[in-house]
Amino acid sequence: MKMRLMTIGLCCSSALNVQAQVTISNPGRVVERNVEYRANSKIDQGINKGLDKIEDGVMGIFKKKDKSKAPQTPQSTNPPTDTPNDSQADNSGNPTDTPNRAGGSTDNRSDNANAAVSKTPASLKSYSKFDFVPGEKVIAIEDFMQDAIGDFPAKWNSSGSGEVVTIDGKPGHWLMLSKQGEYLPEFINSLPENFTLQFDLAANEKFSFYSTYLFVNMVAMTNPAKEFTKWGRFPQPTDGVRVGLHPQNAGSSGQTGITQFITYTKGDELMKNETDQRAFNTTNHNVVKVSMWRQKQRLRVYVDESKIWDIPRAFQPGVTYNGVVLSTADMHNDLDRYYVGNLRLAIGAPDTRNKLLTEGKFVTHGILFDTNSDKIKPESYGALKDIANVLTENVDVKVRIVGHTDSDGDDASNLALSQKRALAVKTELVATFGLDGSRMETDGKGESQPAEPNTSATGKANNRRVEFIKL
Repeated sequence: MKMRLMTIGLCCSSALNVQAQVTISNPGRVVERNVEYRANSKIDQGINKGLDKIEDGVMGIFKKKDKSKAPQTPQSTNPPTDTPNDSQADNSGNPTDTPNRAGGSTDNRSDNANAAVSKTPASLKSYSKFDFVPGEKVIAIEDFMQDAIGDFPAKWNSSGSGEVVTIDGKPGHWLMLSKQGEYLPEFINSLPENFTLQFDLAANEKFSFYSTYLFVNMVAMTNPAKEFTKWGRFPQPTDGVRVGLHPQNAGSSGQTGITQFITYTKGDELMKNETDQRAFNTTNHNVVKVSMWRQKQRLRVYVDESKIWDIPRAFQPGVTYNGVVLSTADMHNDLDRYYVGNLRLAIGAPDTRNKLLTEGKFVTHGILFDTNSDKIKPESYGALKDIANVLTENVDVKVRIVGHTDSDGDDASNLALSQKRALAVKTELVATFGLDGSRMETDGKGESQPAEPNTSATGKANNRRVEFIKL
């Protein structure tokens, strides 16, 4: 993997001009790029829509920035100032003391007397089809906060190089990927029959259609340190599942991305498909959240609130999948970059009904909040719907909703925040799902009842939770 590392938000006008020249003066190059970067070879679409793109301009997944702003330095970018901050508490509990924690959350210290508390619940209606429910137990998170800006992350391996950067207007650290290479998070060494994988994904503005997908490979490896390099542009795999994500479809003017799905078994392609990915049109976002959910053979993939794949036989029976490999191929434009942050792996099927009705308690890490607030994140819809369905089907069941935090911050603030968040969950279940509020009481325990030691990011993530206790 040979990479030239730059940052998001740099002006791509020169690269755009180069692309336009190639398209006009050398149509054969267009066909070549389509063959090279589109496994399904949508050649006619690529040629015709590629010409349209010259008129429309190459649009990326971000909003247009203020053109008066100068290009940024290699460690920083400058997204629009009116974009909402993506920071949030990972779960029901208290954000921690770093600018960003993995699992789609930011763990800023929220335990202060001035913590903002919303008066109305967040609207979840735009997520009405988002049925993603995170795994029961968090086993790995990666926010790159332990790594210095400009370094390759210490817990990863790569066939080339990468760089930890910051993005203006977004908290925390990000791994920037460019050129061609494979990236192995060495802390992931098991993918059981039930797991969820989540991460934030960004790309620069005016991302070229002819640049690489970001490939997410969920694979079976005997010797990961050696075999992960086989999952590049032209994989030589044995068994694995590949999902490709790209922000720019041919001629879409930034309005539609494209996604690819391939299943490999014993070195051969078993299944393969490619389709438009409207969810990756992020004209109103700077970052999208990718969520992948395995349930035995089934794989569901979401980008933000949209389900883009639901494959019932993606994973093959009898195969032990034990690793995740990110990979990229060539970038058509030198300034094109992918950025990955807030990676979180959780295992175990939630099994809400059995745990609540039989065991008397259900714990979720999937209800997320804004930082320093009891405002529920819209992506919590799947977890809330899960518990709401159980309560709707069992009308005689009453529950106590209990919020928990990690140990960062002072005890009193943690306690108050956990109580307010528990109340916010009840309010949302009544307002959005029509449950009878008299069936629910609320409480908060702050940091007083940790599920795990607060000595690691993973432990803190599991301590930030919401519990439903059958009364």
